[in-house]
Amino acid sequence: MRYCARCLYPENAKPAIIFDDEGVCSGCRYHESREGINWREREKKLSEILEEYKKKARKKSNPYDCIVPVSGGKDSHYQVWLLKEVYGMNPLLVTFNHGFNSYLGLENLRNLVNKSGCDLLRFTANPHSVKKVSRYMLKKVGDLTWHYHAGIRTLPFQVAVKYKIPLIVWGEHGFAELTGMFTLDDMVEFTKWTRQEHDMRGFEPEDLINKESGVTGQDIVPYIYPTDEEIERINAKGIYLSNFVYWNAKDQADLMIKKWGFKQMDRPRDRTFVLYAKIDDHANDVHDFLKYLKFGYGRTTDDASMEIRHGRMTREEGIKLVNKYDHVVPRTLNTYLRFLGISEKEFYDAVEPMRDLNIWQKNPDGTWETTDSVANHLNDPEVENARVRQVNDRTFSKRNEYLYYNPFKKKARIKNKSASEEFIIL
Repeated sequence: MRYCARCLYPENAKPAIIFDDEGVCSGCRYHESREGINWREREKKLSEILEEYKKKARKKSNPYDCIVPVSGGKDSHYQVWLLKEVYGMNPLLVTFNHGFNSYLGLENLRNLVNKSGCDLLRFTANPHSVKKVSRYMLKKVGDLTWHYHAGIRTLPFQVAVKYKIPLIVWGEHGFAELTGMFTLDDMVEFTKWTRQEHDMRGFEPEDLINKESGVTGQDIVPYIYPTDEEIERINAKGIYLSNFVYWNAKDQADLMIKKWGFKQMDRPRDRTFVLYAKIDDHANDVHDFLKYLKFGYGRTTDDASMEIRHGRMTREEGIKLVNKYDHVVPRTLNTYLRFLGISEKEFYDAVEPMRDLNIWQKNPDGTWETTDSVANHLNDPEVENARVRQVNDRTFSKRNEYLYYNPFKKKARIKNKSASEEFIIL
């Protein structure tokens, strides 16, 4: 397996990643390209777009200037804060409630609504439908959270059509930030194609209706995208703030903790060292574990790679963290199994055909093991020349203790407090 000479991504990363002649991946090059962007001009362009839609809303006596899809996480807080406090917008917040909520996630969502003073429209998918869809998509594509991604990528447009609010404002373009799917020059906007091809694994809701799944037409109502005619009627447009604003998730989380009281995790986590991201629900750990079972890398590869790109962590430090976390079975796996009514064996059997044989091999005793690791590529020839300049703001510095958990520190400041891993439906 080939690994990026700068960060930690393998060549089988999803979405597809590309290596250049220097052994550096497209995600790292995307991040590097941000330094050549005139962000003042980009922010000016954003201001013009927002002002245009604000005027349109006032002209039509629409109380809402735009829609912001939110979960209550640090990105949601930052998006709404930026639009409300900096640009004077009045957004309608839209949440797709997938049913896998954590106490902390709901607390942060309540905090977001309270601090912003914005209206929130929250749609709850019924748990019986969620169960059927999750079971089926686990077997089909190895994804227990298909309904989650389908819902949050569909509901905002359903609401946009119903309330005639044409502008939907997303935060970062995740695929571009992680693997460099697009360039910043593309100024990519939300499209129905990327929703279907990537967020929904190539499936449309109607594809789920069959005898095997037990899924009915009623079950897929939350995931039905408006027709082209409906979208064109309001001229719906989905933009990403990361095309206009220099995106730094760590600094933005820190800002939201201080300004709006966003709460980060107060205990060590099973599969990553980051305490401020992906904490809204119990879906992320199992979703990420499935990625590891299929492709041999997980959330810590993602998180450490971003730290390396920002110069807050060395590649060697990142590799130690990957060795510590990427293989760990999350405690919430049993919660999922109980919810879905399946056994651990059924779970692993469903994933087995999806394992990438470029990184996994099956032993004679039936167990699986990875055939390579980024740890085996510590001193690849291109590594030294690919390094980024290190900054003073180190990931595990004392000032960042509330944002990152250092598993190698003998006296960790954060204690492993007990916390419920049960789902909160409402």
